[in-house]
Amino acid sequence: MIQQATFLFISGAEIVFILFIVVMVFGADKIPEIARGLGKGMRTLKNATNDIKYEISKTAEQHGIDTEVTKGIKEEIKTVKDNLEDFTGSVRRKL
Repeated sequence: MIQQATFLFISGAEIVFILFIVVMVFGADKIPEIARGLGKGMRTLKNATNDIKYEISKTAEQHGIDTEVTKGIKEEIKTVKDNLEDFTGSVRRKL
């Protein structure tokens, strides 16, 4: 079974169509400026998210709240995932 990678459930043809509409509306010379602005906005959003995470962690540590609650769960999930990949790898080789 071959699966195609999709971005937000949009096919390649739909992405090309959207890009065509963007070029027609904004013009080819404005696209780099728009992309630069979107990049700056994404960076600002990422920095704000990291700041909020840091403040929450710092406040939790000051109040003695354990922030490593999910650490054990993540390790267990990783172990199960590795075991599953080992099992499916042997099954795939036999097929």
